[in-house]
Amino acid sequence: MSDSVREVSTGRRFEFGKNWQSFLSTLDEERILEAEKSLRTMLECDDLSGKTFLDIGSGSGLSSLAARRLGARVHSFDYDPQSVACTAELKHRFFPDDQDWQVEEGSALDEGYLRSLGSFDIVNSWGVLHHTGDMWRAMKNAVIPVSETGLLFIAIYNDQQEQSKMWAAVKRAYCRSRVGRAMVLAIFVPYFFLQTVAIGLVRYRNPFKAFSEYKKKRGMSAVHDWVDWLGGYPYEVAKPEEVIDFHRDMGFQLRKLVSTNRLGCNQFVFEASRATERAEKWHRDDASGERPSVRASG
Repeated sequence: MSDSVREVSTGRRFEFGKNWQSFLSTLDEERILEAEKSLRTMLECDDLSGKTFLDIGSGSGLSSLAARRLGARVHSFDYDPQSVACTAELKHRFFPDDQDWQVEEGSALDEGYLRSLGSFDIVNSWGVLHHTGDMWRAMKNAVIPVSETGLLFIAIYNDQQEQSKMWAAVKRAYCRSRVGRAMVLAIFVPYFFLQTVAIGLVRYRNPFKAFSEYKKKRGMSAVHDWVDWLGGYPYEVAKPEEVIDFHRDMGFQLRKLVSTNRLGCNQFVFEASRATERAEKWHRDDASGERPSVRASG
């Protein structure tokens, strides 16, 4: 039994991969194109030909697929065996026997594993590092494979203080028992449904239009995102300035920020600036105990 499966069985982790397997049944060309558009927009380029792309926590595999279709050589890994299977399924569907897309199981908390992968032009980890159980260490490890002139694209849950604490309690309840899961779904899914219908009426004058428009959010699905949000545990949060300062200390400069003042993710693109040298020192100091640990507030 893998560590991920053991954590799920003891109520300490959400079945991320199971939700992604369900999501793949909804995947179509329009969703894939939206995922490609999102990558192009955030990375500010139209083509990834000649680039190497590391997907930390590949989940459904959609970001990896988008990067490969844009021309990148891709390496995907995930801690959850079912998520690895999802990514492998997309590779099999669209790029069978392709040597320029590798898929495997691995952990963002395993520093040795990250070092073994080499360097990449683009390191991507969208909405993953805050689900590892040790977000700041995962963020520290995520810089290891970024090349000296590379980009790091991450998305981290926004710290909403008391609201974030409340949602952490909801997520724990969801994961710890079948009764807790049933109660969470019974309470919040109708609320999310009615909220989405209201948005459709106000914005589009069509109660169901907001559901079809949702795929424009990186090709995602509203219902699967609801489940991911309600059960997504472990769960940590950070203020944008904390994430920016953290990476600046490791020699990374902020290139692009898409922030939210609500629940959800802040998106960051950092570019390396003397990153390798400073990150190595950061790791040495941390290992020797010379540098204080960093924790999320709230």
